[in-house]
Amino acid sequence: MRTQVAIIGAGPAGLLLSHLLAERGVESIVIETRSQDYVLARIRAGILEQSSVDVLRAAGLGGRLDAEALPHRGIHLQWPGERHQLDFVDLVGRHVYVYGQTEVTHDLVAAREAAGQQLSYGVTDTAVHDIHTERPSVTFTDEAGAAQRIEADVVVGCDGSFGPSRHAIPESERVTWARTYPYAWLGVLADVAPSTDELIYAWHPDGFALHSMRSPKVSRFYLQVEPGEDLAAWSDDRIWTALATRLGEGVDWSLATGPITDRSVLPMRSFVASPMRSGRLFLAGDAAHIVPPTGAKGLNLAIADVSLLAPALADLVAGDARRADSYSDRALDRVWRCTHFSWWMTTMLHRAGDDFDAQLQLSQLRWVANSSAGGAGLAENYAGIPLEL
Repeated sequence: MRTQVAIIGAGPAGLLLSHLLAERGVESIVIETRSQDYVLARIRAGILEQSSVDVLRAAGLGGRLDAEALPHRGIHLQWPGERHQLDFVDLVGRHVYVYGQTEVTHDLVAAREAAGQQLSYGVTDTAVHDIHTERPSVTFTDEAGAAQRIEADVVVGCDGSFGPSRHAIPESERVTWARTYPYAWLGVLADVAPSTDELIYAWHPDGFALHSMRSPKVSRFYLQVEPGEDLAAWSDDRIWTALATRLGEGVDWSLATGPITDRSVLPMRSFVASPMRSGRLFLAGDAAHIVPPTGAKGLNLAIADVSLLAPALADLVAGDARRADSYSDRALDRVWRCTHFSWWMTTMLHRAGDDFDAQLQLSQLRWVANSSAGGAGLAENYAGIPLEL
């Protein structure tokens, strides 16, 4: 097969990149290890920054988003006995939107299939070759068991932290930074209407808790737990009791409960790889960086990456390498800002250390909740710094 851009990974980053490239007249082929059913069903992030919504709308992908997304003015910050609303619109003039990554993926798949995009799911043995030439290629075994090769002008790895793309960059070029946090999240999806108008981020002596939502009838919850926590130890009753305690202690509020339809334990880690480009291989999304979910930055960073990358690649295949040459540095500027914010939110809200550390966390929470400067700093980062293309 021959194409201009070979894209490894059919998550939101890979699909959106193919869409943005097609708008610029650039052909691509997308391959994916997982099945399409798996990709469309996996539960991931649920918050879109204003900049991400602007990108999707500008690309003609805003129809269902505008009809079904839940716009939010801000969040609630809470600790025992106190709950404070941070109004992002008042503070920085920007909304966030509740619209799950699953829904974004559905919209992208529908748009790409309608456009006749070549998508190959269920591939194995994916490998990247000749990235320092002008004719890089990708080999893989397709779903039918046949060996395949894609020859391209450019290869883009949107294949997550465990895909082959990042490892195709020579070790002599790669630098990585990583942090593993001493806690995890127990994530729960439940068929129950949200008990809150805005997301609740709660610090509690028993551990962090978050009340989010996916729709007017479906809620998403998270509880701080130990890494490697045994899901079998968490009955529905234990989950609801812990959520009611951590989210409701000392405030006039009650938690509605309902059937739990999904639960999983999510590790908490930060990871950044540099550079995000080597020769004719480019990285985007989780292939280059991972953030803990506290700051709601993972999906938004992927959208920002490919928004920078699409025009750069369109220029590159036309013979102008200037934007492609600056892509890694520009993307990493935003990655490190979001990595810091995610670390800051995570360490401020998760119970760890001794009582001295707890008092420092509470002092910081009070400052953010009661200082216009502190609140604006959180709001600016959470709602998303503007995307400069």
